[in-house]
Amino acid sequence: MHFLRYLFVTGVVGCIVIVYSRFIHVNPTTVALTFLLGILYIANRLGLRYSVYMSLLAALAINLFFLPPIGALTIADSQNWVALLAFLAAGVSASHLSERVKQEAREANQRRREVERLYEFSQKLMTSDRASDLLNNIPGYISSTFHNDVVDIYLLEQDQVYRSLSDTQRFTREELQKIAVRSETRCDKEIDTCTAPLLLGLQSIGAIGITGNLPSRETIDALGSLIAIAIERSITAERLARTEATQENERLRTALLDSVTHELRTPLTAIKASITSLRSGMIRDADMKEEMLTVIDEESDRLNHLIGQAVEMAQLDAHQVHLHLEARRIQEIAAEAITECESFLGKRPVEVRIPSGIPPVRMDASRIRKVLHHLLENAAKYSDEDKPIVVSAEVKDSSVITSVADQGVGIDDFDKTLIFDKFYRGQSQRYRVQGTGMGLAIVKAIIEAHEGKVDVTSQRGLGSVFSFSLPLA
Repeated sequence: MHFLRYLFVTGVVGCIVIVYSRFIHVNPTTVALTFLLGILYIANRLGLRYSVYMSLLAALAINLFFLPPIGALTIADSQNWVALLAFLAAGVSASHLSERVKQEAREANQRRREVERLYEFSQKLMTSDRASDLLNNIPGYISSTFHNDVVDIYLLEQDQVYRSLSDTQRFTREELQKIAVRSETRCDKEIDTCTAPLLLGLQSIGAIGITGNLPSRETIDALGSLIAIAIERSITAERLARTEATQENERLRTALLDSVTHELRTPLTAIKASITSLRSGMIRDADMKEEMLTVIDEESDRLNHLIGQAVEMAQLDAHQVHLHLEARRIQEIAAEAITECESFLGKRPVEVRIPSGIPPVRMDASRIRKVLHHLLENAAKYSDEDKPIVVSAEVKDSSVITSVADQGVGIDDFDKTLIFDKFYRGQSQRYRVQGTGMGLAIVKAIIEAHEGKVDVTSQRGLGSVFSFSLPLA
């Protein structure tokens, strides 16, 4: 290959000599400029050694064929010596400059490719949130992105090595541990191997070992920093999630205890008192006995209702409820829900403002009826008996928005952010109005199971509007 290239360069010089000596007669300056263009072309296409060879060969050709005496290696005019030496220096310098530009261009392209791969690798790091999954995947991510043969990751805290190839042990745990402790990068181009620390600022949390198709040392150091940051981020996220889960469990426990104290104990106390009175034999009046039996029956139903809500909430949270979807009109479901709620609505005015042209939506009718039941019950609890409740609906963005509005006490801005959480009840009303705080949480779970959204708008003292959306059938 090298011989053929040298032969090609010799042929180029020979062609220029033949053209200018036999067919086109020009002065030596034109010949020198032509040779200089050829040298630059050879330097750009073949490299430095071939352009230097052509510079020497061209200087010899100019001396032999274009400077007097023609055909002899001697030069009659001393000025021609200066011109020949200047040409030779220009040719060699141009060759060096061309090679330098090519080298810088290659390095720039390599850096660009490595930056692109670093970006691709950083995107892959964002796909894993769990620290254990991230640690197992990182060696494979690096190997697939940078096309390395072997990639091993060692962490000081876990004292464990994570490998891209489970059956290959190119780097020992002790070797990577030393790199992590000493925080030094070692690269051996002869065996195509490099080890570097995983630095989080100035703190080393582990080490990385790479074999085959090594990127630049700067890129390897950047890889170490990216890996350290990603690992620390995932570990911190897990700790935060555990902390939030603990806080949420504590909040739910407190809320549940509060609910049990104010709701479940009330019917139990009434049932216990009625049964004790009946068993004591002190009550002989038949009407009084019937009244106490009625209390036991009503409070038992109330207790059963509370437990049923808790079970339903647990099933919805566990996604154990299967929806029976069908195309139904919301005005029909609203009418059925209002009829079901007559027991607690009484003579309270309920206005239905649903246009007849509202198209059907895809829903589980019994579940949406329950949603409206909870919203109507909520509106009745928190507004005066003479204040109307308005049920309305409208079409918006391929969905039907159904709203239940009351003219009650309204909801504080702080309560609005928590009103759909399990067991949460408004701070100003939790002791004035009976309830478990599960109704609106059930509403939200049912609507989200229908791929809809639930929302509330309210102003203190002017009432509230609860809305939910369902996609059109």
